[in-house]
Amino acid sequence: MKILILGSGGREYSIARAIKNEEAEHELFFQPGNGATNNLGTNLDIKDYNDLAAFAKENEIDLTIVGPEAPLVDGVVDIFKAEGLTIFGPGKEAAQLEGSKVYMKNFLAKYDIPTAKYIESDSIEELFAFTNRLQTPIVVKADGLCGGKGVIIAQSHDEAKKAISEMLSGKSFGDAGKKVIVEEFLDGYELSMFAVCDGKDYILLPAAQDHKRLLDGDKGPNTGGMGAYAPTPLVDEALYQKVRERIIRPTLEGMQKEGAPFEGVLFIGIMVVNGEPVTLEFNVRFGDPECEILMPLMTSSVSDMFYKAATKRLGEIKVEFSDQYAVGVVMASENYPYGPSTPAEIILDDVKHKEIEENTHISFAGVTMEDGKLYATGGRVLVCVGLGESIKEARDRAYMRCGQVHFAGKKLRTDIAYQAL
Repeated sequence: MKILILGSGGREYSIARAIKNEEAEHELFFQPGNGATNNLGTNLDIKDYNDLAAFAKENEIDLTIVGPEAPLVDGVVDIFKAEGLTIFGPGKEAAQLEGSKVYMKNFLAKYDIPTAKYIESDSIEELFAFTNRLQTPIVVKADGLCGGKGVIIAQSHDEAKKAISEMLSGKSFGDAGKKVIVEEFLDGYELSMFAVCDGKDYILLPAAQDHKRLLDGDKGPNTGGMGAYAPTPLVDEALYQKVRERIIRPTLEGMQKEGAPFEGVLFIGIMVVNGEPVTLEFNVRFGDPECEILMPLMTSSVSDMFYKAATKRLGEIKVEFSDQYAVGVVMASENYPYGPSTPAEIILDDVKHKEIEENTHISFAGVTMEDGKLYATGGRVLVCVGLGESIKEARDRAYMRCGQVHFAGKKLRTDIAYQAL
C-alpha cells in the first residue's frame, strides 16, 4: 500500500516503523515528518490540506493516517473524504471531543458517562463561586487545544483563581482559554486507554500508563509526557469490562446520535477511584509517548488495522499483541518544556550487545537532518523503547539504550514505570 502519515513526532515515527516492519511492502510518505522519518519514506512539504488531498489523489495514496490533534480539529478528514480518499481519523465535528473540553464534558454529562463534578463558563464570578465550594487540590482546564499543557492542578483556592484569571484574560493560552472548566480533583491512579473505532465497532488496546511530570517522583511541571509503559498490571479484565460498558460503548452510541460517528483513535484518560473508572478526558488520537510502546507490542498487521478502521470493517479482523511488556523513556532537549533549545548534534553509539539490538529501538521526534548529521532541535527529541518478558526487564533495556544516545543538554527521567515496580 501507499500510505501517507500526517505529523512529525515520535508517535508518527513509531506508526511508520511498525508498518515498515510488516512482511508486505509499503511505500510511506510523511507530512511534514522529521529528520529521521526520511529513512522510512518520503517527507513532503505541502501545508495546505486541499493541496495535500490533491497530492494523495494524484499519487494514488491508499490510506492516510492522521497522527496529531490539530489537523483533525481543523477538518483534514472531511477534506480528504470529500475527494473520495481513505483516511483514518475523526471528522471535524467528532474531533470536538478533544478540540473543546467544554463540548467533551457536556457530552459526558448528557450520556451519563462517569466524570468528575465540574462547571464550564466564561464568567469569572461563576467559576470563582464554584471554586470556593471545592476542596483542594482543584483542576482548572482551558477549553481549547494547548498541546497537552492546558490543565492546571491548583494546590490552593488562590492558585486556582489565578489560573482561571490568566486563562480568561488570554495570558496563559490565548483563545484556547476564553472558556474555562473547573472540576473536582479525583484521588486515584491514572491510566491511558485507546480504542480504535470505525464509528460502530472498536478494538480496545492494552492499557498504558504515562508520566506527565518533568522530573522523577512526578515532580515539576506537566509536559506532553516523559515516558510510558504497557500493559500495566494495574488493570484486570473486570476493569476493562467496566471501561467498555460505561465509557466506550455509550460514547460511540452517543456520537452516532449526535450525527458525528466517531472514527479513529479514542484516547480515554481514566482515573481509577476505588476500583471504578472515571473519565478525565478524551483525546481523538494516539497519546505520545504511549503510541511508541503500543506499536511494537502489536503482532498482527498495524496497517491492516488502520485500513479496516478507516473503511468501517473493524469487525472483520482480530488484532493481536505479544505477551511482552514495553517501556519508553523520553529524552528531551535542555530547556523543555520552558522554551526553545539550541540545536545539538546527536551521537548514537554502535549497538554491540545482541540483547539490546533485538529488544530495543529509538523512535525519533524533535530532530532534523543536516549534512548527514542528526540534530536535537527542541522539545521531546526521541523515545528509547525497551521490550522484555517483565516490566523490569523492558525498563532496564530501555535505559541501556538511553545510555547510548548523547547530545548536549539531554534531559530524561530515571524512574519510568516506578508505579508498577
